[in-house]
Amino acid sequence: MTLEEKILASEARVFKTVFPNNTNHYDTLFGGTALSMMDEVAFIAATRFSRLRCVTVSSDRIDFTHPIPAGTIIELVGRVETVGNTSMKVRVDIFVEKMYEEGREKAVTGIFTFVALDEQHKPTKIIV
Repeated sequence: MTLEEKILASEARVFKTVFPNNTNHYDTLFGGTALSMMDEVAFIAATRFSRLRCVTVSSDRIDFTHPIPAGTIIELVGRVETVGNTSMKVRVDIFVEKMYEEGREKAVTGIFTFVALDEQHKPTKIIV
């Protein structure tokens, strides 16, 4: 399997509904909740790619470009962007769509860095 094929095969997609209990006083998704969801999707993509134990070591940049209102559907898409010796960067995009209308918009983008660990919790080589 080529690197590109492995990246495509490990892509993670999760759909969620934004309920009022996950929103702030503006009735939009809490930023921290969005980050938690993004980290989870990034973890899934990193694990599917490497098939190793992975931990988040950083979030490089998170851009909130569109509010995510209560009562919408979101799709989180995680995809490995770069692979190093023991680490990988995973991009996660959140798309928002209204329940009863066509179309969707990208609302949030972030990059998460993961390190693969061995059984002794030490960084281990990612085999590509």
